[in-house]
Amino acid sequence: MNNPWGDNLHTRTLTAALSCLAAATLVGCDPATTSRQPAAPTPSIAGSATAPSAKDDKPVERKAVASFVGMGLQSAQDKAQADGFFSLKSHDSAGRDRLQAFDRNWKVCSQNYAPGKTVPVDTVLDFGTVKLEEACPAKDQKEPEVEGGKMPNLAGKSVKAARGALDSGTSITVTDATGDRIVFLESNWQVCTQSPSPGIALRGQPVKFTAVKYEESCP
Repeated sequence: MNNPWGDNLHTRTLTAALSCLAAATLVGCDPATTSRQPAAPTPSIAGSATAPSAKDDKPVERKAVASFVGMGLQSAQDKAQADGFFSLKSHDSAGRDRLQAFDRNWKVCSQNYAPGKTVPVDTVLDFGTVKLEEACPAKDQKEPEVEGGKMPNLAGKSVKAARGALDSGTSITVTDATGDRIVFLESNWQVCTQSPSPGIALRGQPVKFTAVKYEESCP
């Protein structure tokens, strides 16, 4: 009786052997198997990939600061930008915490870097300013602040600056020292009296101010 598997087995073995002989130079092969084994992955060589070269840090350009004092604020800003300085800010030299809403209406009284000083071009230049019709103070007026948890002396300070010195949660009442006007645009009003008095410990108690406009005298 013929072996139903014999011829097929013989044929498969012969075919496999011939395949192995043809590929002997490439891979090893077992003629007894009927399918080729997958080739083992080629081991990677550590460090064979070329790492991207790190770019050298570009040195920051440095330039000398010009003299801006006496210039209109808009002209000072234009000059600074033409010189390569684009980080610009300004503040109220009178200490009233006014915003420089229209730069052409303000003039430069001080600058935070002396003329001729060489600094990186990404340095922030800060101009101290007053309105065109006002005289520059001898030095920038420091805005008030609470020290040691005690009420500062706020007489003569703008109501806006006085409010800014206190905790944002403080209850504050401001009244006209000479009548019953509404205290509007607080940077144009100066404190005449205050309660609590200077030096009193602040423990969240309400604060009261009386005030007049800057061109007026306190009663």
